[in-house]
Amino acid sequence: PTGDSSMVLQAQEEIIEMKDVFSVKLKRRRFVGQKKGGTLLGITIFKCLNKEENKLTDCAIHLNNLSEDHCHSWFRHLKEILNGFQNRPKSLKVFVNPSSHKKEATHVYYEQVAPLFKLADIKTDVTVTEYEGHALSVLKECELQAFDGSHWTLWFLLLTIAFLFCNRVVCVGGDGSVSEVAHGLLLKAQIDAGKDTDYIPTPVRAPVPLGVIPAGTTNILAHTLYGIKHAVTATLHIVMGHIQPVDVCTFSTPSKLLRFGFSAMFGFGARTLDLAEKHRWMPSSQRKDFAFIKTLADLKPEECELSFLPLQIPQEDSHENDRITLLYLGSKDQWHKIQGHFLNVSIMAIPCLCSMAPRGLAPNTRLNNGSMALIVVQNTSRTEFIKHLKRYTSVKNQFNFPFVETYTVQEVKVQPRLKNGLDAKENTGLNAASAEGNYPWNIDGDLMKEASEVHVRVHPQLINLYG
Repeated sequence: PTGDSSMVLQAQEEIIEMKDVFSVKLKRRRFVGQKKGGTLLGITIFKCLNKEENKLTDCAIHLNNLSEDHCHSWFRHLKEILNGFQNRPKSLKVFVNPSSHKKEATHVYYEQVAPLFKLADIKTDVTVTEYEGHALSVLKECELQAFDGSHWTLWFLLLTIAFLFCNRVVCVGGDGSVSEVAHGLLLKAQIDAGKDTDYIPTPVRAPVPLGVIPAGTTNILAHTLYGIKHAVTATLHIVMGHIQPVDVCTFSTPSKLLRFGFSAMFGFGARTLDLAEKHRWMPSSQRKDFAFIKTLADLKPEECELSFLPLQIPQEDSHENDRITLLYLGSKDQWHKIQGHFLNVSIMAIPCLCSMAPRGLAPNTRLNNGSMALIVVQNTSRTEFIKHLKRYTSVKNQFNFPFVETYTVQEVKVQPRLKNGLDAKENTGLNAASAEGNYPWNIDGDLMKEASEVHVRVHPQLINLYG
């Protein structure tokens, strides 16, 4: 009741589903500077609204009522309903990488993300990382079962007991930052489960979900999860508790686990990153453009042997809630081998969408179908290789070239051929590392160098991500 009957006659009925609502507040009229009290006007409901191109936004709906008892009754009841949604976080541990693309991650978090977390009554504990590997060192030491999401500084290690109210983790940054946090969560899970971290054929799942707020250059993981690079959309997926299980790869040598990750490149993609990392003094976009052009100008293949275990054609099982079950037809140990000179080798467990590759770097795979895409680019001319790269930016098939081969696989082994003394003298510049037997890898935008064989395995639905 508002005392105005004309409003009732003019009103149109609108139905709001509570699953779309993420917050409810009491609405009051206050004087300038007044922080508490005020005349109660009704309640305001905040809902998540779908817009075009996968974009989410928030909107407010005001319900007017001058009765204190009536408003408080509705407020309590709506809060009880909202608290009943199990996947929605109550507290978050937030990691912010201040060095991400143009150093904008901190601004993105405090201007676009934090206000929505506050509106949804989500408690947050924020850590701004201080160096590469900082998040990993924190996550390995912490009791994560108590967290909903986080980003910490080193002194928080002394206050771990104070953070036991959290059970979700959020990372604000680029692909490298997100990969570091995901690796830390999964490594922590193996340690807690008593696993030998040097050899993990069957890793256990991450104990808590991970939220990704895009604030990097390419933001491949965020773009793949949300279909768009948009901080508010990412935040609302977290607030609403939209959880997606995602496949993860392990990268290991015969003697140790190197890391967990979602995608990797060996050859051109790795050498480009290696060169960019050597020019960190340059602005981010200029550094990457320079490295791309320089590596393309000095284009050279890597000689190696690829062994892979193909994934057989999936068959649909009508049972188990209509989920697709992968049936392996034939021998699981039927390895295939190819040897030669390769310009680039991509191994990807997710489609890897980004603004520069709208179809994805690996459009033939999915987030959680238990497979990896192995994309092999044989040695060819620079002109043909550029044509292949240009296809990624269009809707045309980037694999429709005679020198490009694609496979759907479970496991891959990459064994570089070490250069002999004569070959080593001929290798200069970009291939100097290869001549020394130390080969660069690009894993989720992070540089890793390894001299021996790298074994990549996919592990279905190993982590839950918001999206």
